Amino acid sequence: MERLKKALDLARAERDAKSFAPAANTAETLVLSHTRIASTEPSVLRANGVMPADCSGPTGHAFRMLRTQVLQRLRQRNWTTLAVVSPTLGEGKTFTAINLAIAIAGDTNHTALLVDFDLRKPSVHQRFGIEPEIGVEQCLRGEAAVSDALINPQEYRKLLLLPARGPVKNSSELLASERTRQFTREVKERYANRVALFDLPPVLGADDALAFAPQVDAALIVVGEERTRREDLLRCFEILRNIPIIGTVLNGSRADASLAYAY
Repeated sequence: MERLKKALDLARAERDAKSFAPAANTAETLVLSHTRIASTEPSVLRANGVMPADCSGPTGHAFRMLRTQVLQRLRQRNWTTLAVVSPTLGEGKTFTAINLAIAIAGDTNHTALLVDFDLRKPSVHQRFGIEPEIGVEQCLRGEAAVSDALINPQEYRKLLLLPARGPVKNSSELLASERTRQFTREVKERYANRVALFDLPPVLGADDALAFAPQVDAALIVVGEERTRREDLLRCFEILRNIPIIGTVLNGSRADASLAYAY
């Protein structure tokens, strides 16, 4: 009986998700139509390791594979929010967060929102060669509306960025604030087909990731081949022990063009 009940609940959830999908797509299109479109320079994107919207190039295959595995894990649990973290600096978390968001936005059934919550050293806008007029930190302080801070990079039709303008003092307190919790809840609930990725500071460098991570559904840990120490990775898992980890990405892996993914 218990198995039958679970099967019925799952079928009902899948049916509801399908019935709401068209409305979510319509709403997302409406938001994009009112969002600032920022021009991008292909040479800047290439220099900063940002993939084209069609996921072509040397890293495209690796990120399409990563996208499929991540979406499968998220779909199994009806999750829509993901923190992208690393144990320490220089392991490729922002590179991974950006290109994973691009790959997810390239999927037929999804859109992607990339939020730069590395408020100690924000760089998402720099990677795209974009100068934001309003930063996410202003939204979290109540100084600006989120809708005014959203940016749609030119050519990336289903990708939204919520960048930070510069380093923020007391960033962990801001990320743990009630206003941030309200923002994250809204991100989770607003669009059924949107995956929100949050680029967070390195776990071992400050308490920002620990302060914010409980607000998202799961985390993805990025480690650098021949960069990440085993003890640092183990410590990272220990700190995030109460957060579901959907996998670990080995950046710069010789086993693939750029990435190797493991549960």
